[in-house]
Amino acid sequence: MLFWIMTAALVALVGLLFVLALMRRKAGDEMSSAAYDVQVYRDQLREVEKDLARGVIPAEEAERARLEISRRMLEADRAAQQETESARAPKGATAAILVLIAAVMSGSFYLYQRLGAAGYPDQPFAERIAMADEIYQNRPSQDEAEKTAAAERPAQPEPDPQFLELMERLRQAVADRPNERQGLELLARNEAAIGNYRAGWEAQRRLIALEGENATADDYAALGELMVVAAGGLVTPEAESAFSGALERDPRNGLALYYIGLMMAQNARGDRAFRIWDSVLRQGPETAPWIPMIRQNIEELAWIAGERNYEQPAPVGLGPTLDDLLKAAQAPMPEAREMILREKLESLNSKMARQGGSAEDWALLIAALKLVGDAERMDALWGEAQTVFAERPAMLDIVRAAAEGDLNDLAAALGDTRALGAPDAEQMEAAADMTPEERQEMILGMVDGLVERLESEGGNAAEWSRAISSLATLGETGRAAEVYAKAQAALAGNDVALGAIDEAAAAAGIAQ
Repeated sequence: MLFWIMTAALVALVGLLFVLALMRRKAGDEMSSAAYDVQVYRDQLREVEKDLARGVIPAEEAERARLEISRRMLEADRAAQQETESARAPKGATAAILVLIAAVMSGSFYLYQRLGAAGYPDQPFAERIAMADEIYQNRPSQDEAEKTAAAERPAQPEPDPQFLELMERLRQAVADRPNERQGLELLARNEAAIGNYRAGWEAQRRLIALEGENATADDYAALGELMVVAAGGLVTPEAESAFSGALERDPRNGLALYYIGLMMAQNARGDRAFRIWDSVLRQGPETAPWIPMIRQNIEELAWIAGERNYEQPAPVGLGPTLDDLLKAAQAPMPEAREMILREKLESLNSKMARQGGSAEDWALLIAALKLVGDAERMDALWGEAQTVFAERPAMLDIVRAAAEGDLNDLAAALGDTRALGAPDAEQMEAAADMTPEERQEMILGMVDGLVERLESEGGNAAEWSRAISSLATLGETGRAAEVYAKAQAALAGNDVALGAIDEAAAAAGIAQ
């Protein structure tokens, strides 16, 4: 009630000021020019009378002056009356303005009652968080969101009849061979392409079920994205679960992080969305398809998060990956390795100089410098890393693996076994002085070590595929075929893994 009393009083005061401005002139308005002339002529008449009394002018001349001054004073008085009449607002116009003022005031009250929030309480931070949590908990389910999106989605153009025929064949092929990964991947992608969004994500979910423990973070992220598209852009609880599965397997998965940030923004937690998206920008790479959307919206989220002077991080280039290091390690001369790594090495170095980097970034940069023979920069970087990660021993161990170990040690520290069998630093240094025959013998020895480990301890599909490809490249096609047969026996029952080694065998020309 107090709010309405104060509002009514303010409105009445404003209205009164308008009315007073219309009903009277402002105090202190200047005299018009005609009225001023009348006053001057009166003063002149008084001066004539004074001169006549003192005998300065004769009576006849005084009479003529009175007549002339009086004539001019009458004309000036008529002009002053006309100015007064024109300055006074017409009564009709005044009434119309008063009615307009009343209508504006009344309309303001009406609109506020319809659109405003009289009596709405203040929102302390804890209450805003509670409200956001309520919105989050009451999100529509995937089924509900899809129904709403389907009703609002404009009509889709009819696909090409030939493409529809191919789709029918693809659906039948997947039905006949439901355990083929490639078929399910194609089905998920193409169902979504023709607007069958639910069929698309259901095919992707079947693929993940088929993969089981071998399903990757990208598989889960793709499932979540298809669900979001089907739901009209809303990140539902089911889509969130898929993205969580991706982040469990890869906490740095950019696509999953993007959609988790979008979910936070959709549920009134722009502060959390900002922190997530800012980390994605700093992680990069700039070529990722979600980066432009983040850059377009993150400054608004920064304002919500209280970051008034936020500046977007510089674009992040692609630094060297473990795959790049493995490829470079096969080149015996430092110059050749530098040609492979130079551009990505400098890109990562520039990024870290501007904004720092993760332990993995430090490790990859140190390993790359070691490969190209830049010991001075490597030692300086390793010394700096020991200071940066002094309070985080687990991260320091990752960097130490790169600085003090070889690629096998780095791969193990990163949780990646692909480098097993790669040459270490001493082997690469010795390779520079070898003849081509000696160098090939050294490489064959490393491959033999990989094969022996696989035959005695087993391994994953990627390692078996590498052994097959390496032997075939070295001309050992007979041994490559033997390893292929052993891989099939070791991975029996795992259709996905068998498909991977079949591809390697086909590329090596030894497929059965």
